[in-house]
Amino acid sequence: MTRKTVLVTGGSAGIGAACVRMAARRGYDIVMTYNSDAAGAEAVAADARATGAAVVVHQTDVSDPDAIAALFSGIDRLDALINNAGIVDQPAKVTEFSHARLRRMFDVNVIGAMLVAKETLLRMPHGGVIINISSAAARNGAANEYVDYAASKAAIDTFSKGLSDEVAGQGIRVVSLRPGVIDTDIHAKGGRPDRADRIGPGVPIGRKGTADEVAETVLWLMSDAASYITGTAIDVSGGR
Repeated sequence: MTRKTVLVTGGSAGIGAACVRMAARRGYDIVMTYNSDAAGAEAVAADARATGAAVVVHQTDVSDPDAIAALFSGIDRLDALINNAGIVDQPAKVTEFSHARLRRMFDVNVIGAMLVAKETLLRMPHGGVIINISSAAARNGAANEYVDYAASKAAIDTFSKGLSDEVAGQGIRVVSLRPGVIDTDIHAKGGRPDRADRIGPGVPIGRKGTADEVAETVLWLMSDAASYITGTAIDVSGGR
């Protein structure tokens, strides 16, 4: 049986890394990207290869269209995309935002994700699945902290719905997945390393989530068990 291939952007840590490891264990070959953490990416790739998966690692800044073109120049076919690469900035109110901050946020989280999806579609003539990683912030707005991040993820939700309707007839499913308070290093990158520990107990389910719990949902959505699911957003947020 031919192995399927999944592209995972932002695969060096957190949710992306969990998805790479889990996809490899479940029989996928992997193409993965990272931006700056080469050591983390190689560690994740080594774990995936240990399962027997073929793994190709690319350094790719998804805010750079030329870097995206270079990534896809070596890819002929894909069965799935986990469109995970994304950034958050330091906590700030809207009155403190700069154009440079907003430009970077949307170049990576929105435009980069759209261009990666575009190139993936061109390599899915046989059908496939695209999972766009959004955030529960798209619903709650992240006031006083990350409104720009929340807005970028709301854009991903809308993009996912529109794209799903465009490509459903081609046998391609598109789902937006919204993690909540997940125990990853994105909180440290956003200036609040204790955020998951602090907020977790207030989540209705009573705790923070794990990257593996998100990855389980992603891999389920990529499977035939989710064959009638497209054009929607699914929360993995413990009820928050």
